[in-house]
Order: sequence, then structure tokens, then C-alpha cells
Amino acid sequence: MKKYYNMILLGAMLFAGTSLNSCVELDPVDYSDINPSNFPQSENDIETLVNSCYYSVRTSWFDGLFATSERGVTAVNDLTTEILTCKGGFLKDISDLNYFPTTADLTRFYYTDTDGYSDGWVNDVSRCTSVLAEINKASFLSDTKKEKYEAEVRCARGLICYYLYDMFGPIVVATEEELNNPTQEKPLARLSKEEMVKYIETDLTYAAAHLPSPSEAEYGRFSKGLAKMLLIRLYLHETVSDKSYYDKVEKLANDLMSSSMGYSLSDSYPKMFEVGGQGPDNKEIIWALPVNTEMVSWNDWHMFVLPTDFDDHGMPSGYESLNSTWYFYDSFEDGDTRRTYLVDSYKSKNGTIVNRENPSTHMELGPIPMKYGYDTSIQGNGGKSTINPIIFRYADAYLSLAEALYLKNGSTAADKEKARSLINTIRSRAGLAEFPASAIDAQNKFVECLLKERSHEFWCENGQYRADLIRFDKFVSHAETVKGTSYANKNKELYPLPLSAITDGKGLVLNNPGY
Repeated sequence: MKKYYNMILLGAMLFAGTSLNSCVELDPVDYSDINPSNFPQSENDIETLVNSCYYSVRTSWFDGLFATSERGVTAVNDLTTEILTCKGGFLKDISDLNYFPTTADLTRFYYTDTDGYSDGWVNDVSRCTSVLAEINKASFLSDTKKEKYEAEVRCARGLICYYLYDMFGPIVVATEEELNNPTQEKPLARLSKEEMVKYIETDLTYAAAHLPSPSEAEYGRFSKGLAKMLLIRLYLHETVSDKSYYDKVEKLANDLMSSSMGYSLSDSYPKMFEVGGQGPDNKEIIWALPVNTEMVSWNDWHMFVLPTDFDDHGMPSGYESLNSTWYFYDSFEDGDTRRTYLVDSYKSKNGTIVNRENPSTHMELGPIPMKYGYDTSIQGNGGKSTINPIIFRYADAYLSLAEALYLKNGSTAADKEKARSLINTIRSRAGLAEFPASAIDAQNKFVECLLKERSHEFWCENGQYRADLIRFDKFVSHAETVKGTSYANKNKELYPLPLSAITDGKGLVLNNPGY
């Protein structure tokens, strides 16, 4: 237990006493005397442990789930779709769906014992479970305070579990009792699909009931809105096998769109991703990750994607780790403002203009998926931007509700017309004409329109377009059409578990089919 307890404290130390929407000031603290007998003993100690659960989902390159680089779920998941591609290395393997149990840079999201900075997110699920136990044992907390802190931790656990489930299928989940007895080497099996869904649903339902409203939640912390948005994503995931989940999606999306939640669409899509476009005044944001230029949570996406010879708009050159595809670029209609930062032309260091007609070795695969606006401050901030990554937005409620209304059992003509109206609201904000009724008068046409709008609206935000393609059985065909890969097949809809997870399972843990 002591070894695992120290792992919790390692994350807690970095977040102790800090606000998630402020710059972090870390004073030297001696943690050598902390142990389960004297910690936690106060509400501040509990807050420290709760903050350690946020630590798992920040934007750190080292071990943040939403790292703005190859070490985050956004880039990795979007790489398997037409949104992103790559020239070489393990990122190209992921782009081509050429991954295996030995693809450590992918399987590390589940578990790793070879990465110098992270041991994977299955252990972070256990971290949350242990923190929940400490909250429940804290006799110095009122029941109201316990509910508040438990809701935050259960939202973190539900968020991590959903992403792992989406990427790898059902995971191994250790109970509190098992975590309290780590010396008993008892191999654990993966949960069944039904158990996994129930586990996530239970956490997020509790979080939705007990977290503060969006207007009351501190910017960057979890709210009822995020818990409900995550439940929507979970239920959409399950509609493949049970369309009755669309009824739950419809209810939750309507909840998010009620006036009591306080959300509204921003007037400008591009401005949301520019300097100053985030913060509590932006009522479209369901959850964003506040960044600073210290080594806790940051946004280095510009450096990740800008070409090595870039010299434009006062911005430095970057690492050119990946491109978008021209297929994706061409799928946008002219005038679509959502394509603004899918940069198709730039001035290079030698003064030439690099573009589709003159790609050099930088744009032959596609444009720059910059996503965020130009931020000249990164010159003096070690490549780190002041723009907060937005993970979930209110626009998702519109498109999720549209899908539920159109595809639910017993959908009526009025439901389908409402679905068209919701999609057109999103298109109108992007400067586009409305879809006519004829554009979605058949289910296959509706699905094509929906997927296109989802990819255009949420590219390089949360990595969920992969799940959208899988939900409609388009994942393999898109990979074959756009990437021309020979590795695409249905088995690649789930990533492989690392070999170490299979070994540790001692026969109880089998890898996903095809691996």
C-alpha cells in the first residue's frame, strides 16, 4: 500500500494548494514524513488528493492525457482518421493502423513500465479509487463536502475510464479492497462490456448529480455539464449494439441545452481558438484546460505541427510532427470558417511561399493542422502558448441531439426536421448555407452529413472523431480511401493491450481480437 500511496502523493505534490486557472507557484515542501498514518488529516489534505486526480487529465507532455503532442489522446486518435497523417516513425504507423501489442508509444496509454514519465492511465483509475476511499474515511468532512469531492474524483475516474474503454475496450479495474492489499498478487480479469459501461455510467451519473452547475464551477474544474457530456459520449458509443441509448442521449442533450445550464454558442468559431478566446466568459466551453508556461499544464501544439522552415505571422518554426490531409481540407465548403487554421500556405525562412502548388517537403501530404490562432508569445515562452485547449464544447450537444433525434427508434418526420435544424445552426455559425431537407432524406445521407459536420467542427480537440467513424462502421473504409493503408481491418477499431498487461493477467487477460 505504501508504494501506491506515494504514487498518489507524487501527483498531489505538484497540484497542492494551486488553483487550476492560475499560474502555479510551488514552494519547497518536505514530503518525506508523509505516510498513511498522518495524511490526510484536514480538508486541505483532501483537496490535495482531489487535485491529484486532475493531474492525470492535464495537458503535460510528460503524463497528461490531453497532452498537445504525440503523447496525448487527441493527436493519436485523430491520426487514425483523415484529419491527421504523418510521414514517418511510430506516428505514421498509427496513421496507417499498423499497430501491435509491441507499439509502445500507443499501448502506453493503457499501461507501461518502460516510459520514464508515465505508467499509463489504468493506474490513474486506481489512484481515483484510493482517493475516494480517503474521502469516505475523512470524519472531519461534512456529508456535503464529501459529496462535492467525491463527485470530482468520480468524474475524473469516469473520464479516464471512458477514454480507455473507447480506445482499448473493457479494462482491468482494481477494487478498493484489492488496492489495500497489494502484496497479495492476485491477477485480475478485464471487466465485461456490460460491467465496464455500468462502471463508467455510475461514476458519471453521480458526478452529474453532485458537481456544481457550469456557472458555479471554477473554470477548468469539472461541472455537471462535463459529466453529462461524457455520459452522452458513452451512450453514443453504445448505440452500435442498442439503439435505445439514443433516448438517453436525447434527454441529456436537452438537459445541456436548457437555460438553467447557461451554455450558448459563441459568435465566432475561429476566435474561440485564438488568444483571449477562452475563459469563463466563453459560454460555449463545457470544459477547457487552463494552461500556464510552467511545467504543469501547457499548450505546445503550435510547435508540434508548424513546419521546420516556418517564418510567418511572427511565429517560430516547429517540429513538423504531422500534417492534415488534403482530402480533409477539400471536404470543407468554401467559406467555412472552421477551416481558418487548417493553414494551406505560409512564408518560409528563405522567403518563399510554401503551399499546395509549391509544397516542397512540407505540405505534400496536406495543410498544417494548426487549430489554434497565431500566438507570438510562444517565442519567449519556450514554445508554449497561452491559448487554453478546449476539450468539450456546447456545439457537441447540438450534433449529439441531432443524431439521437434522427436515428432513435420511432423517429418521426418532426424529429428529423429538428435534427436538420440543429445541424444548420452549427453550419450557420461557420458561415455556411443551410442543408436542404433533401440532403438528409435518407439515413445514409444523414450519417454522411453528420460525420462531415463532426469532423469539421471538432477536429484536433478531443480525438473523438475516431469513435464517430467506428460507430457508423466507416473507420476502415476511411482509412483505406484516404491513407491507402493495407493494415485497415475491423480489429483495428480497438488498440492492442501491451504485452505486460497480458503477462500480468496470468491467463485472465486476453488481448483484443486480431492481436
